[in-house]
Amino acid sequence: MIYQTIVEAKKKGEKLFAVLIDPDKTADDSLDKLLDLAMSASTDLFLVGGSLLVHNRLDACIRRIKETCNIPVALFPGSSLQLSDRADGILLLSLISGRNPELLIGQHVIAAPFLKQSGLEIVPTAYILIDGGVPTSVSYMSNTTPIPANKEDIALCTAVAGEMLGLKLTYLDAGSGARIPVSERMIHSVSSAIGTPLIVGGGIRTPEKAYADARAGADVIVVGNALESAPALLLEVAAAVHSGSVTKVK
Repeated sequence: MIYQTIVEAKKKGEKLFAVLIDPDKTADDSLDKLLDLAMSASTDLFLVGGSLLVHNRLDACIRRIKETCNIPVALFPGSSLQLSDRADGILLLSLISGRNPELLIGQHVIAAPFLKQSGLEIVPTAYILIDGGVPTSVSYMSNTTPIPANKEDIALCTAVAGEMLGLKLTYLDAGSGARIPVSERMIHSVSSAIGTPLIVGGGIRTPEKAYADARAGADVIVVGNALESAPALLLEVAAAVHSGSVTKVK
């Protein structure tokens, strides 16, 4: 169970490392190399999806992951079109930082019949976009304005509201290709105010930043875009997250 694994790790004070895979940006050869690295690094979770999928590679990508390793796979959908019962579960994202009703409930209604019959583990997730310093695909496609990077109070109150609504996970995301990742100050403010596990991603490019985010209160660190140009970074970031000390990273 994906959710239970995250909750149990949080109770023990253990930090988890997740790799975000965009099926459109990962050819078979590069995916195989990434999977080998992920297994070597004891990656805890794969997230699969993107803001916009142009090529019909979602099922094929998940199938290749499942054939290669036993690391759990959760859908990270940009829309109700990005669904597959080949995965283990889905982060059912409610974009609570925006005011677009389609991403608060509209897309969920469309997806509900499929999800009900799919057998997927459904993990209701409060999805909160934070300004990463550049326009990102997710902010454009979602037609929403991210929370300013220095407005910890807005992020905190938004996360608390999501928890009160019963959402089981909270995800702070600066977006793929963000120039500025979510600050440790914001992570600490949000994590201190909620009891739900906190996921953080977007713009994390160094093991030092991943370690700092974990120390600030992130329970799951997600890296995706940075691995497309530097796959070996996966080993360093995973080691930093799992060991709790960047000094152990070579």
